[in-house]
Amino acid sequence: MQKITNNVYVENDYRGCNTSFVVTKHGVVVIDTPMVPSEAKKFRDEASKHGPIRYVINTEPHLDHVSGNCYFNGLVVSQEGTRRAILSASANEFKKTLQRMAPDSLPLDESFTYRPSDITFSQRLTLYLGEHTFHLINMPGHSPFQVAVYVPEEKVVFTSDNITGGMTFFHHALPYEWLESLKQIEELDADILVPGHGNVCDKKYLPEMRAHVQAWTDAVLGAISKGMSSQEAQDKISLLSRYPGLPNDQHIIEIQRLNIAHLYEVLKKK
Repeated sequence: MQKITNNVYVENDYRGCNTSFVVTKHGVVVIDTPMVPSEAKKFRDEASKHGPIRYVINTEPHLDHVSGNCYFNGLVVSQEGTRRAILSASANEFKKTLQRMAPDSLPLDESFTYRPSDITFSQRLTLYLGEHTFHLINMPGHSPFQVAVYVPEEKVVFTSDNITGGMTFFHHALPYEWLESLKQIEELDADILVPGHGNVCDKKYLPEMRAHVQAWTDAVLGAISKGMSSQEAQDKISLLSRYPGLPNDQHIIEIQRLNIAHLYEVLKKK
């Protein structure tokens, strides 16, 4: 657990996404919930030492950001598309993910359930708690429903998976909107960026993240311009050399193919 300001704590060592909380005079706001039940409970207990949990903010719809909701008190807040995704989430898919990433967490305990959002919004929502302000801003990119959480009093923005360390998923991505969202993040008066995965950083990392998104976009656009089919693009394109140290196993190869297939579909329509 890192204490990155007087009131902001980040855990980036759990299996799944980074999860954080902000301590205010009137309670705690949690940003994303741990995927693994035992880690969710541990994080809840740690956050609760600083006051009652008033809000849980889900920054995106993917299972590693929302599956721990059921273990937390407080109102759950998200973009409206994330609520829809939670309501349609498959327990079997979650079990498959846990089998790969955290087999020790199976079988799921009886208290597990998908807990959907209590409050949703489309573009923007502002929450006030104690002396803190939480600006929730829909910033499409990694998915259409991504939310940045900007806390001006701490000069911190929680970027979700629009910023990550290393390779990320593009299987629901909107690449041009993603690049625009990175510009919006840069315009915020924030000194600290808390990514969806990877180490806490600052705005100096933004050019690298832009290059990351642009490289995948350009590779697939190049395949389209050469008349390749989606299958051919998946067979011939590889960007794994951009990520030294990444295991070249079947799972990573499959993620790359999913990324390329989705980007091909999106970019072909442009």
